[in-house]
Amino acid sequence: MIIKNRLHLTAFQIIILGFFALIMTGALLLMLPVSTRSEGGASFGDALFTATSAACVTGLVVRDTAVYWSFFGKCVILVLIQIGGMGIITVYIAAAAIFERKIGLKQRAVMQESVSAAHIGGIVKFTYFIAKTVLICEGLGTLFLLPTFIGEYGPLKGIGYSIFHSVSAFCNAGFDLMGEKAEFSSMTSYSGAITVNLTLMALIIVGGLGFGTIEDVIRNKYSFKKYRLQTKLILTTTAVLLILPFLYFFFGEFGGYPLKERILLSAFQTVTPRTAGFNTADFSKISGGGILVTILLMLIGGATGSTAGGIKVTTISVLTVSAFSVFVRRRDASAFNRRIAVEIIYSAAAVLFIYLLLFVISALVISKADGLPIGSCLFESASAIATVGLTLGITTKLGALSRCIIMFLMFFGRVGGLTLIFAAVSKPNTANAKLPLEPVGVG
Repeated sequence: MIIKNRLHLTAFQIIILGFFALIMTGALLLMLPVSTRSEGGASFGDALFTATSAACVTGLVVRDTAVYWSFFGKCVILVLIQIGGMGIITVYIAAAAIFERKIGLKQRAVMQESVSAAHIGGIVKFTYFIAKTVLICEGLGTLFLLPTFIGEYGPLKGIGYSIFHSVSAFCNAGFDLMGEKAEFSSMTSYSGAITVNLTLMALIIVGGLGFGTIEDVIRNKYSFKKYRLQTKLILTTTAVLLILPFLYFFFGEFGGYPLKERILLSAFQTVTPRTAGFNTADFSKISGGGILVTILLMLIGGATGSTAGGIKVTTISVLTVSAFSVFVRRRDASAFNRRIAVEIIYSAAAVLFIYLLLFVISALVISKADGLPIGSCLFESASAIATVGLTLGITTKLGALSRCIIMFLMFFGRVGGLTLIFAAVSKPNTANAKLPLEPVGVG
């Protein structure tokens, strides 16, 4: 069993090893001849990259999903997306509960870290809630997509397409099966389809809110005053990140389109960078300003404990509140009449630092290694570390070194930066806890 602690692994190390095992299993399955349409199967490099992208719910691909992989291969990718989106620990705990296996304290502790739950109590019940939420949301998404896809592809294929894209959207994965129309075309052929756009956007947003947020909203019967501080910060920041970028795209990027398509394009390009990876617009026609806004949205990502990646809206919220407290010379950072602990601010600053550092350094190395424009490389590295899946078309042009960098960024973004660091540093260092204070000038 993956969570039996015979090797005395920490919860963070178990999470990392679980995702690594999932990726390697997926890669081996994708290398089988039955996984591809052509004879011989996929190379280890292509299989590993695809498995990493799927398990880390990113969506960057070196082979078009629709035309390269067989039905079996697509099923493997779909399973990797589902497990990667829910979290391998969540799936394990849910399966153990279903088969009435005993779930010990260690398993519960790992589950708490995996989903960023506030308390270890009730974690098994919360696992049931996660599984139920996933099934309901993906089931509803499938139902809403059915009329469009059945009408276009027929009953059998239409059902398969509806399920695949519903799972991919809710898990914020961005894998699509539209390559049969045009290779790597994503959802551009549906830029004016209201049902498809609204369904995918709803799935992306709900999946990116986090299961803890959804549970809090339902439990408190949609009363904002009763929500936890984290829920309030997530909902408020998400609203801001939906409204402001929409206004930019509507007035700054898609002015030449008819009103209905202009609204849908602006809304979809606002939602998808956080962190779904579908696109209904041709990014080659978007201005430099639009690319910059998209990069920022990708880096921010979704909420803690969600299927989305990125720095997380809670991190940005905490740092924004902290900055405002400095501006008004307030001793403590607070929001909604609640004080935010200094340790949380430290963690948020550390997350921002490590993400930005890796984002920039990776882009520079990729640009130098493969002779690609730095702007495209910044976009690619942001997409990878935030587990988005959007690209300016350079993924298939990457060399071996750049592919390894992108795979590391996808893995880093899915398991979480602090998880990787805490896995390496198994015990907290308190040796310097009582050193004397000395002021340092900043700003």
